[in-house]
Amino acid sequence: MSDTPWISLTTDYGLTDGFVAACHGVIARLAPTVRVIDVTHLVPPADVRRGAAVLAQTVPYLPVGVHVAVVDPGVGTARRGVALATPGGLLVGPDNGLLPDAAAALGGVTAAVRLTEPRWLAERVSATFHGRDVFAPVAARLALGAPLAEAGPPVDPDGLVRLPTPTLARDDEGFTAEVLTVDHFGNVQVAAPAHLLDRLPAELRVGPPGAEPARTAVRGRTFGDAPADGLVVYVDSAGLVAVAVNGGRAVDLLRVAPGDVLRVSR
Repeated sequence: MSDTPWISLTTDYGLTDGFVAACHGVIARLAPTVRVIDVTHLVPPADVRRGAAVLAQTVPYLPVGVHVAVVDPGVGTARRGVALATPGGLLVGPDNGLLPDAAAALGGVTAAVRLTEPRWLAERVSATFHGRDVFAPVAARLALGAPLAEAGPPVDPDGLVRLPTPTLARDDEGFTAEVLTVDHFGNVQVAAPAHLLDRLPAELRVGPPGAEPARTAVRGRTFGDAPADGLVVYVDSAGLVAVAVNGGRAVDLLRVAPGDVLRVSR
């Protein structure tokens, strides 16, 4: 951990209610010297895969600290609350697939515990607000240097819930990949590593499989490599293949959403 304790927060709580402020308040009461970074609170409600992608693509650039993530449609059920140790920091949240990709981005899970120690939690734990009553107080204590092992019993890292592997199929003409995220600008990120573009030409065809006609795109480094309103296929800041429109929104042009698949070909 760094000399300055840090906590990051990533949730689907939105900004119109007091949920985020309540989490900040719990942390401030228990650990007033801790600094907090709000990654986002606008993950689409209950979209665990989107939350996992945002978290995994962001935590490598944050200070070493405790990263709290709450996208938790199973709150109050038998799903576990967990804390994970990695070489690059700690992760706290529900055991629903939200954390493992971020843990991998920080070097892999070296230890994991289930959050069951009553002294680490709120006196009264709401069945529907574990961000405030479980994850925030645990994160505050960890940020101040409390040992992970005191938060609860150990968990086998191999038993953590993981999201299904995104669809990716390659062939001689190109590849078909699952849409992972759509960002604020309408850029469409797919589950394809950068090197899959290396063998493709400067002009490409892009569209949902079977949709006719597929749209023409250029392979470029940045948005301006396409003409105005044109499609560009590029490697985004996370090192994955993405599709954008120069001056527009690729998601509207391609009519896809996370979980759909997109075909990129010669």
